[in-house]
Amino acid sequence: MPLPYRHLTSMLLRRDGDLFLFDGGEGTQVSLRRLNLKWKKISCIFVSHTHADHVTGLPGILMLSAQVDRDEPLYIFGPPRIAEYINTSRKVLDMYINYPIIVKEITAPCVVYEGDGFYVRAFPLEHTKTCVGYTLEELDRPGEFNPQKAEELKVPRGPLWGKLQHGQSVLNTDGVEVRPEQVVGKARSGRKFSYVTDTMYLPSIAKEVQGSDLLICEGMFKDDCEDQAREKKHMTSRQAATIARDANVLRSALIHYSPRYTDKELPELLDQAREVFPAMELTRDRMHFDIPYRD
Repeated sequence: MPLPYRHLTSMLLRRDGDLFLFDGGEGTQVSLRRLNLKWKKISCIFVSHTHADHVTGLPGILMLSAQVDRDEPLYIFGPPRIAEYINTSRKVLDMYINYPIIVKEITAPCVVYEGDGFYVRAFPLEHTKTCVGYTLEELDRPGEFNPQKAEELKVPRGPLWGKLQHGQSVLNTDGVEVRPEQVVGKARSGRKFSYVTDTMYLPSIAKEVQGSDLLICEGMFKDDCEDQAREKKHMTSRQAATIARDANVLRSALIHYSPRYTDKELPELLDQAREVFPAMELTRDRMHFDIPYRD
């Protein structure tokens, strides 16, 4: 439930000017406004499941997006019934929508969206309603180009440098072939972000989020509520930390806390998680994480 000092679940990822929203609980618009983020730039919404605390903020976002001169389509991904929820909301609320809304339902693990240099994959979780997790993973980046080496090999500055950077061999001023690997370093890894919420503990989750630079993961309960977590198909913070450890992630942060815990009590969740994964953090409303390249 929303609390005076804690909104419902939503998470925004910004990459090269694109905004991707993961879930949209009640009050999402408030945080977008307070952060001065323009929902016109949100190109995709990825919904974990259709429980109210994860989707009741979406109708307002859809309506407001029609007031900001939007032409680009908005893609909405989620498990079965997300299309019914969106279509029914549009009809009952008589929404004025002047841009394309494309809803795609997920019925199996798959790549749900591809962009320039990255893709988003959905994978199954286990909750009281069909639920999915998401990873956004960038493709490997080309190695760094060494202009000094190119000049030493007598490759003139200009289009030939571009060909080398795109993996093509060229001839230098002496007519000798110069190969890309002579002037371009090894490929560099991209980044990986993972989002997991509303699920019981599953060892398979660690495989899906393996190697993430940042994993946002639910940690709803303390250890003494493990039985309740299992019954409601949620996780303890220690179980979330176990996933982070087994997946060898770089950083992880907890989200989706039980309303039984006040903000003063949340550090107890964190302490239990850090016994397993020392790099665990607590998320707070409007908190910001940078996800730098590792190399």
